Amino acid sequence: MPLSRSRAEEFDELVLDATARLRRRLPDRLADVEVLVAEVPPTDGEMRLADSTPAAAGRPPRVVVYRRPIETRVTGDRLRAALVSDVLVEELAELLGVEPEQHDPDYGTDEGLG
Repeated sequence: MPLSRSRAEEFDELVLDATARLRRRLPDRLADVEVLVAEVPPTDGEMRLADSTPAAAGRPPRVVVYRRPIETRVTGDRLRAALVSDVLVEELAELLGVEPEQHDPDYGTDEGLG
């Protein structure tokens, strides 16, 4: 009997897969970046898909991807995976000070999601 995974576990796997793909492309630049998943962003009136924060004293740079706002934007596994990838690329590009397309040539497409 196959094991059943929760929506949260499936989402975590999407984030892990997208992170691993990007780390293979830019291992030196992304080695220290923490990528986390949270259910929803902090309540400040803005419904963001992710946040990034640069390194601070004793803490590496960090990206937090918010599951529920992403899941409400798209339906279907492929579109969800593409949005997770694009959101992660955008946040990592912001941390690195580059355009998302420089960071990932597949940005804005569903190429490379395999």
